[in-house]
Amino acid sequence: MQRVEGVGPIPTHLAGGIVALGNFDGFHLGHQAVVGAAVARARAEGRPALVATFDPHPIRYFKPDAAPFRLTTLDQRERLFAAAGVDAMIVFRFDEDLAALSAEDFVRGRLLAALQVGGVVTGEDFTFGRARSGDVTSLRAWGRAHGFSTDAVAPVMLDGETISSSRIRAALVSGDAQTAARLLTRPYTIQGVVQHGDKLGRTIGYPTANLDMGEYLRPAYGIYAVRGVLDDGRVLDGAANLGIRPSFDPPKELLEPHFFDFTGDLYGHTLSVELIEYLRPEAKFDSLDALVTQMDADCARARGILASHNPA
Repeated sequence: MQRVEGVGPIPTHLAGGIVALGNFDGFHLGHQAVVGAAVARARAEGRPALVATFDPHPIRYFKPDAAPFRLTTLDQRERLFAAAGVDAMIVFRFDEDLAALSAEDFVRGRLLAALQVGGVVTGEDFTFGRARSGDVTSLRAWGRAHGFSTDAVAPVMLDGETISSSRIRAALVSGDAQTAARLLTRPYTIQGVVQHGDKLGRTIGYPTANLDMGEYLRPAYGIYAVRGVLDDGRVLDGAANLGIRPSFDPPKELLEPHFFDFTGDLYGHTLSVELIEYLRPEAKFDSLDALVTQMDADCARARGILASHNPA
């Protein structure tokens, strides 16, 4: 699958495509329905299937001091789109120029001139353009005027509520990794490059692979049963501390997975860590012996949980 910047003319073989248009952060069940509809129309009409996403997220542009909230990186979304059958990911860089475009200018300049769209698929609540002046109704009108199809996909419901990125974030912040996974159709996954830390874990028999949380949403701090996927495809079970390590000074925010029965050097490797189940909040212990005793119990519990949780 190709990644294409959404400012210049699209490669010829991708022109006339059906474009799923949205933020798609998390690529949850609702997003999957929109992209699935675009892929289905594209295949039926013999056209390329495209997904257009925004990076950075518009919230980051308008509220640069907002707390980290991303559910997926651009690289993660690219892999998820490819698995959904998409031919190319179009990246609209959300900057001052894009923010200033009226809805009509966005359609004329980005969808028609740059992408030469044959059709656009969005969610029913999608808005675009300066001050969110464009919506599904206006997009349909421009489609009729300029000869491209438009489809709006209804919200997807689960347990009587609309599936949304906000709902997933709320579940994660409350420590409900299982609900988040149901809405995402996979565990919430943090990916990064393993960095050197203080190497305190190895001194107590629990070496960890340290990841910076970056722009990811911060789920509830605490201990999780996790599954790691290495850049060579190996899958490892483990337990992880996500938080500031209150038993150690100085506090340092990290995701620190310890993988069972693993020996090896992961420094510099790309690692994906799936949060399978929340075990308990972070706690400060009076001694290293007390900490190790609790970690023994945490790892035993995590092993039991993961033994009945099939790898993704």
